Amino acid sequence: MSQENSNTKERQRTDLRVPRRYIVYIHNDDFTTMEFVVMILTTIFHKSQAEAESLMLQVHHSDKAPVGCYSYDIALTKAGQATNLAREQGFPLRLTIVAE
Repeated sequence: MSQENSNTKERQRTDLRVPRRYIVYIHNDDFTTMEFVVMILTTIFHKSQAEAESLMLQVHHSDKAPVGCYSYDIALTKAGQATNLAREQGFPLRLTIVAE
């Protein structure tokens, strides 16, 4: 039997979905300086100076603040970059990633 006469049909997947988004949160601690947090927000998360200062104060008063919403890989990369930079400077800065 040739393949041309086969009764098998190829199934096409049509249920495409928008990729999930993940929120990166930065958490307050008693050791990381406010200036360092602002630097992280401007360099890694590309916030303006004013927005970075506002987020830093929100973190300081509320224990955490959302700093961005990204695809999983980008959220993981940005959180990792910020954590690595903090460790290099001796800060215990903590970031978490939560599905939106």
